[in-house]
Amino acid sequence: MKRREFIKNGAIAMGAIGLGGCQRPQEHQSITINKGKKTTLKLSTSWPAHFPIMGTGVDAFAARCKELSGGTLEIKVYPKDILVPALAVFDTTSNAQIDAFHSGVYYWKGKNSAFSIFGGMPLGLTSEEMVTWMHFGGGMELWRKMYAKFNLYPLIGGTTGPQMGGWFKKQILSLQDLKGLKMRIPGLGGEVMERLGVNPVLLPPGEIYTALERGTIDATEWVGPALDTLMGFAKVAPYYYKGWHEPGSILEITFNLNRWNTLSKEHQAIISCAASEMTTNMLNEFRYKNALALQELPESVEIKEFPSDVITKAKEVLQEVLEEESRKSSDFKEALESYQAFEKLNHPYDDITTRNFLNIRG
Repeated sequence: MKRREFIKNGAIAMGAIGLGGCQRPQEHQSITINKGKKTTLKLSTSWPAHFPIMGTGVDAFAARCKELSGGTLEIKVYPKDILVPALAVFDTTSNAQIDAFHSGVYYWKGKNSAFSIFGGMPLGLTSEEMVTWMHFGGGMELWRKMYAKFNLYPLIGGTTGPQMGGWFKKQILSLQDLKGLKMRIPGLGGEVMERLGVNPVLLPPGEIYTALERGTIDATEWVGPALDTLMGFAKVAPYYYKGWHEPGSILEITFNLNRWNTLSKEHQAIISCAASEMTTNMLNEFRYKNALALQELPESVEIKEFPSDVITKAKEVLQEVLEEESRKSSDFKEALESYQAFEKLNHPYDDITTRNFLNIRG
């Protein structure tokens, strides 16, 4: 009997590891799906239909939930503008007009400035580090506490890995060249760029290329070579800059809190595991497809580094932004303190492992 129990618990634990961080197995050891009751949820995204990696990742998430539940949980995915405009998904889910959404956390910093921290920090944590902070360093508890004020229950729904710094129509040779530029850039990165002289603009994916082509904006950041190439930015902006503002952005699968609480424990567990699996798969897919797309960039594209005076000033300005936001918002201060506590814990170990190895590898 003891041997059977050991094997059973071991199998559950290995299954959780394989799904990239599902809920702890002891919380859900006796899962029996009620096949007599079917649940259907409506989920809207901020992306066009079947948009590569992010959109297709949500499609796969929905299919996985149906598969794991034996068909008792169906999540119907609606691309942007079908049920809800791209940047209205937060409010419509909060108001229970839809059940859930998939988007980027930093889009909602106007609701609460602290949300920009959960989305990712300029010059901060990588995707791996962000997920670690969220799950083990207290970030998830704070995120859910703050989202609960909006009747929302968030889960990590993907992460991009390090992003590129953006496409520019003109070269940036000094800090002065940023003055007056109109650039699509969200989150804390947008606030930093604003203090460097840029006019930041928030646009959903489907509107970026047209704005860049017509000169409504002079530059844009998006994600990385794979998605950027598909968006066609190289046709109108030949200078492609290395990134600093989004080293590990977090995407979200977020539910209306009341609706989440009506779900069975089994369906909640399935959704949590499928979201964790999506996060792992999305990060891996971004890395692979970005590496491929980098080799296929047109010869007309020039990959550039921001001048040293831009980076130096960005670091200085970021600290000013963090200090000011902390004074204005207790939520921001609480989230930042948690983030920085993990960063301080993590840095010494990261320096003697990852950084050391990459320096040796060359």
